[in-house]
Amino acid sequence: MGARREPARTVLFARERSGLTYRVPALLPVPPGPTLLAFAEQRLSPDDAHAHRLVLRRGTLAGDSVRWGGTHVLASAALEGHRSMNPCPVHDVRTGTVFLFFIAVQGRTPEAVQLATGRNAARLCCVTSRDAGLTWGGARDLTEEAVGSAEQDWATFAVGPGHGVQLRSGRLLVPAYTYHVDRRECFGRLCRTTPHAFTFYSDDHGLSWHHGDLVPGLRSGECQLAEVEDGQGGCILYCNARSPLGSRVQALSADEGMSFLPSQLVPALAETAHGCQGSILGFPAPPSSQPGHTPQPPHSCPRAQEPSEVKVPRGPLCQQWTPGGLGLGEGPGEPGLRPALRGVVGPSTPGLPKLPVATSPSPTWLLYSHPTGRRARLHLGIYLSRAPLDPYSWTEPWVIYQGPSGYSDLAPIVPLPTGAPVLTFACLYENGSRVSYEEVSFSMFSLRDVVQCVSPGPELPMARGGKARGRCLPS
Repeated sequence: MGARREPARTVLFARERSGLTYRVPALLPVPPGPTLLAFAEQRLSPDDAHAHRLVLRRGTLAGDSVRWGGTHVLASAALEGHRSMNPCPVHDVRTGTVFLFFIAVQGRTPEAVQLATGRNAARLCCVTSRDAGLTWGGARDLTEEAVGSAEQDWATFAVGPGHGVQLRSGRLLVPAYTYHVDRRECFGRLCRTTPHAFTFYSDDHGLSWHHGDLVPGLRSGECQLAEVEDGQGGCILYCNARSPLGSRVQALSADEGMSFLPSQLVPALAETAHGCQGSILGFPAPPSSQPGHTPQPPHSCPRAQEPSEVKVPRGPLCQQWTPGGLGLGEGPGEPGLRPALRGVVGPSTPGLPKLPVATSPSPTWLLYSHPTGRRARLHLGIYLSRAPLDPYSWTEPWVIYQGPSGYSDLAPIVPLPTGAPVLTFACLYENGSRVSYEEVSFSMFSLRDVVQCVSPGPELPMARGGKARGRCLPS
């Protein structure tokens, strides 16, 4: 039988008659079960300046479906006199702690005012939970610690939105972007700001946080991250970002997000006219797709290090496939790539190392979700790449929602609801019948569904330039 043309959809948050609107979803699975944490912004109106506070719904797997609890307002995820925006959760598997990052923006100061004046009004904050989202601690303002003196050159900044990642080395990464002030004075006015993606990171299980260097080269904004095996025995951190250039932008890091090589366009992933956030998710390719692969028995995570034992890793490590799903295995070693130059902001710099271009199937595959419309936020699509380092490797999209749609967040479901060795994913996304911010909905689907819907057959026949043929639209 063919794959479902459109997965089942559950509405988790819906616009209310009072005007209360829910936007900017984030989705995080945490063990046991797993428990699914679905976050969103609660706004007094759809306007960014009317963002108010963050909300959460917790879900538990029940067979092939999810049983959802009620909406819970995260009262502690706030600063006095500020509005809470951009939920960005990340889970530390070694301590069991969930970190929910967000920005707290002063009053109703819009982003446009910050860009016009060059005066940042955002604070970097997080709250934590040690019981899978049942209870949350107080807000921690990390701006001085994690941003520091760099704030004087940032017109504004934000995290995510959507999920962060933990590398197998233990490093926690929170995707972020800033509008860097390139020239501050021009006849008494701010001259120019340029958006650049970057990361916040912690190597001591969240005790302290730091920021990495800005992604150099092309303009890059809202972003997400994935750890990718390069097919040559090493791993690379992959960043996929929103851009005003007509296509998405990607950037690669050989030092776990502390610096990036110059960004490049991804022609296969079109951006909407005014841009839109998109989600990226890395996962181990199925064993059957890896020539000569012999499945290994499941293995447990390495012993969690105490903060005093943690060392800054010299090379990234990857998640490995195990027959039971997404497991944490032994790392394949150093990536064999020189890290990018530090502190580079602006055009590509001659002499930077060139990363290998993998046009053959990789040990790591990527999923990507984003509206497929070029002029407007319409028709949410799921894309697949079997060779993530090749910007032309993306398939045509499988449209999982036909109609207005916007921001989204992808997550793996492990262990699987049925216990079968089939990768299952979830997507939390904005959608509506007239505008994209009427609802925030949840859908689940398998890798088999994706493969059958993004191409005519399971082998994903490649056209010239590495772009897969075929398209799957809802009935």
